[in-house]
Amino acid sequence: METAQNDEFYMREALKEAIRARDADEVPVGAVIVCSGKIIARGYNYTEHLNDVTAHAEMQAFTSASNHLGGKYLNECTLYVTLEPCVMCAGAAFWTQISKIVYGARDDKRGYSLVERSPAGSSLLHPKTKVTGGVLEKECGDLLREFFRKKRMS
Repeated sequence: METAQNDEFYMREALKEAIRARDADEVPVGAVIVCSGKIIARGYNYTEHLNDVTAHAEMQAFTSASNHLGGKYLNECTLYVTLEPCVMCAGAAFWTQISKIVYGARDDKRGYSLVERSPAGSSLLHPKTKVTGGVLEKECGDLLREFFRKKRMS
């Protein structure tokens, strides 16, 4: 059974991945995918090192989870990610049919929900995907704000 306490536990695991990204001088976003109460995949932003704009934390985690399960559908899994998914990652989540997305900080500039709130308003996510936002929002947001503050100073 999923609880707010479980969501916080797994979001802390995603934060560990975000710290790995920060330490690699990547935008500090981390993700984990949970299936049957176990973390089956981890990922963090790796776009700079791979020189690949698609190497977001979620994409890394989707690939790892699919490899772990031996199939492309993640319909019995939950994605925990420290920042609201962008449109690309929301689209990928649609194709995985992931059952739930839990995110930390909202992305007011590039988050998928900007499209969801638009007049067209059609969902980018699979109809069965549930979403919970704001889990450890302050910690997730602070990590990003501090990263960009330091970038601006250098």
